[in-house]
Amino acid sequence: MSLAIPVDDLIRWNDLTAQQWHKHLHAHPALLAVPCDVRNSSNIAQVFQHIVAVELRYAQRLAAQPESSYDEVPFGSPDEIFATHQRALDLIRPLLADATYNWDQPLDLQTMTAGKLRATRRDVLLHLLLHSIRHYAQLATQARAAGFAPTWPMDFLMLNAERI
Repeated sequence: MSLAIPVDDLIRWNDLTAQQWHKHLHAHPALLAVPCDVRNSSNIAQVFQHIVAVELRYAQRLAAQPESSYDEVPFGSPDEIFATHQRALDLIRPLLADATYNWDQPLDLQTMTAGKLRATRRDVLLHLLLHSIRHYAQLATQARAAGFAPTWPMDFLMLNAERI
């Protein structure tokens, strides 16, 4: 038995979580305007923009494409936000299917908060996926406090567990 976490499971968890938030924001559009200071944002919409902008920018780095600027990432509606999420996944999936793609190759990165870094493509992908999950957890707390509590299970355990 391998204890390695299959990246397909992490992508599924990330995407399922994003889909649930997309539905939740459609049901509660006022949530986007709720004040929030996560990541120096002024409202929840800006945190969602940050989440999907990071996904897209890192996916673009992995795909050797020019990075979008934050200003190019819309966040005025749930559909705009999660179209960016989908765009990022659409860039990643072909890379995962490419047997010649070298996940151990280092990339030089200019980050917004940590300066210049060198990391493997593998670590960039894992950061992209887990960064989103971390911020989604923060947003769940903010949403509950604002009266818009998410109602779906968010834990990784629920991805493959069977109810007995």
